Amino acid sequence: MLRGFAEDLKHEFRGYNSAALMKDLMAGLTVTAVALPLALAFGVSSGADAASGLITAIIAGLVMSLLAGGYYQISGPTGAMAAILTSLVAGYGLDGVFIATLLAGILLLLAGILRLGKLTSFIPAPVITGFTSGIAIVIALGQIDNFFGTHSEGASTIAKLASYGTLGFHPNLTSVGIGLFVVLFMVFFPKKWNAVVPASLVSIILTTAFSIFVGLEVPTVGTIPQTLFPEKRLLFSALDLTTVTNLIMPAFSIAILGMIESLLCGASAGQMTGVRLKSNQELIAQGVGNILLPFFGGIPATAAIARTSVAIRSGAKTRLTGMFHAVGLLISMFLLAPVMSQIPMAALAGVLMVTAWRMNEWNSILYMFSHKFKGAMLEFLATMIATIVFDLTIAILVGVVIGLIFLVSRLSFIEINYEKVDMERLRVTDPALRNRYNNAMVAYITGPMIFANTQNVADISTKIGDCDTLLLSMRGVSNIDISCAQTLRTLIGNLRMKGVDVVLCGLPSRAMEMMRRTDLDEYVGKENFYWSVERALLTNRPLPPCRQD
Repeated sequence: MLRGFAEDLKHEFRGYNSAALMKDLMAGLTVTAVALPLALAFGVSSGADAASGLITAIIAGLVMSLLAGGYYQISGPTGAMAAILTSLVAGYGLDGVFIATLLAGILLLLAGILRLGKLTSFIPAPVITGFTSGIAIVIALGQIDNFFGTHSEGASTIAKLASYGTLGFHPNLTSVGIGLFVVLFMVFFPKKWNAVVPASLVSIILTTAFSIFVGLEVPTVGTIPQTLFPEKRLLFSALDLTTVTNLIMPAFSIAILGMIESLLCGASAGQMTGVRLKSNQELIAQGVGNILLPFFGGIPATAAIARTSVAIRSGAKTRLTGMFHAVGLLISMFLLAPVMSQIPMAALAGVLMVTAWRMNEWNSILYMFSHKFKGAMLEFLATMIATIVFDLTIAILVGVVIGLIFLVSRLSFIEINYEKVDMERLRVTDPALRNRYNNAMVAYITGPMIFANTQNVADISTKIGDCDTLLLSMRGVSNIDISCAQTLRTLIGNLRMKGVDVVLCGLPSRAMEMMRRTDLDEYVGKENFYWSVERALLTNRPLPPCRQD
């Protein structure tokens, strides 16, 4: 794996020159402008602080960009991850977040080493869309306090909303005004200008400058330490077996989300650049980065599609773009910390409200609902609701289980069509053959003969009337399981007792193999297997007597 990574780096930097360096530098600075407000906002929304979000973006940019499975991947704190961390902070404090991040990093590293990068392909698209929308709702609801300048209590989004009933809901009009300004500014900011400077950054600059100039009394970000080793960071003394054990499931949720978000980001970016993401290498990068982050006071990081797409559109050539963006954030922290500490929380809440809205995959949602794909709609809604009410792990599990149920239902669909043999249409002139099959029936079976379809197979005997010969055309049978094999055995036995000649035609190799494994070929008799219905009808077979098997 290391050798392959070295080869990728060698190929990536082949012919690298000063012109490419300048493109990487400018792209990195552009991403810095986009990442700065998001890093601060996602740090706050996670239940930590703005400094944690900023440090996360810096360390992730340096480490994960260096080890990434694609030169275009830009990692940092994300809204999806922030939605998980809120309840974790409420239950275990920042030390709990740090330990869970460390454990999640170890899980991601192991996933990369064990080459599990393709696991996310088994999650249905409606499930991913559903938990993305669920996370967007959690983010938006989680910013009600900051947006309206109110106060709530509780370890979950539902609990916080319920607490307004006892604590009361008393909006601070100044905070609401700042939040609304940021939302409207970001919505109506011209797209062509946004390509040059992000609306989120401009809106935060304007609201912060106005707040400082007028002296508004609103909650602000607070002190941002000018160091990568803040007071709040993971210390080895905080690690104990009980806490680690309690945080395994939250860590698993963080790891799963990190895997999904990073690999989906890489898949999207790979289509934009034509350079395929090395998924296992990306998981290693995410693992190493998240293992290191807690020791710097950082929160979990993943690859982020917004920052990655900005890097690509800005002309990024190599992974140095992500590292330059990290250096830009580091310089901003040292130079602008006093100013950033004055950013109104309502302004960051406004940024997150718009970000939450834009997180939704509206095209996919509109497509599945407008075309009335009932299975996809149920997967989407169930996953979204489970994400809001429970957590990501349960949400994905619910979505995947529902998806599997629908998949089994679709894949187990079997169609059996019946047709009376017409020797005239087959242009058979032999009187003996015409007389032999004048009361024959063909049952055309299409689909898998599995446990879900045993009743359909058993019902064949009631569908064929009083024919004396039944030809089972099984060319469309993709598979036979033990349940249907036993049902088929019973069906053939019952028909033989009535004196019906049963012939099996056109079995694919997999179905025929199951016949051998279950000894059905011996029971039916190898002379009763034919390549096709037509070939069977050209054989003047004797009718069997009624007998007991």
